[in-house]
Amino acid sequence: MKNLSNQPCLIARSLALVGDAWSMLIMRDAHAGLTRFDEFRKSLEIAPTMLTARLSALTEDGLLEKRRYSDRPPRDEYVLTEAGRDFLPVLFAIGAWGRKYRGGGDVTRFFDAQTGTEIDPVTIDRETGAPVGTRAIRTVLPG
Repeated sequence: MKNLSNQPCLIARSLALVGDAWSMLIMRDAHAGLTRFDEFRKSLEIAPTMLTARLSALTEDGLLEKRRYSDRPPRDEYVLTEAGRDFLPVLFAIGAWGRKYRGGGDVTRFFDAQTGTEIDPVTIDRETGAPVGTRAIRTVLPG
């Protein structure tokens, strides 16, 4: 995936960072308040070596920041950076797509903590206010 990081397409560049399911699920859990290795491991039931690799990559790529919370024994936690916090709408857009095309049965639901209403995300174009996907797009390659 790293060879995608130099592509002119920003979708490809972004997928180079978070294009695997484990990274996406770690980001989901980080937004849910998990910060410690053991919390992620328990939530995801992921092999420790895989979790270590994904946490290292997300830290190296600037979505998580590693912070020491204990010197004896040495223990670190992983907290969201600004880039990591800005990733939440991406997760909700994927979830909205999943609700439409992969729903059915019991599924996790997300509610606004202040209003109590269920979150139903819509991605809009800031300039036109139109929902993305409702208007034709034109792709312009660099050069």
